[in-house]
Amino acid sequence: QVQLVEDGGGLVPAGGSLRLSCAPSGSIFSINVMGWYRQAPGKQRELVASLTSSGRTNYADFVKGRFTISRANAKNTVFLQMNSLKPEDTAVYYCSLSQLGRDSWGKGTLVTVSS
Repeated sequence: QVQLVEDGGGLVPAGGSLRLSCAPSGSIFSINVMGWYRQAPGKQRELVASLTSSGRTNYADFVKGRFTISRANAKNTVFLQMNSLKPEDTAVYYCSLSQLGRDSWGKGTLVTVSS
């Protein structure tokens, strides 16, 4: 069983920065994909960024150039550095881990960007 614990959300003014972290525990296999998704009120959950165990990244167009996903391989902790935040980035951000055909999710951390 996998558990994912997110941290780092909060309130930030437009143009500010936040760094989210996701610490997985449990059975983590060497081949996996970790990612960040977000869900704003009244909207569907959407992919923000993902990172494979081989280092390949994928970003949603709306965060390219502003957000960076990275991993501390020693503990599989994944980070999402968010710069130049906009009010439309306000959402609950969820960490995900995909491995062996199964997806695990964290409980989410709220990011609020004030205008």
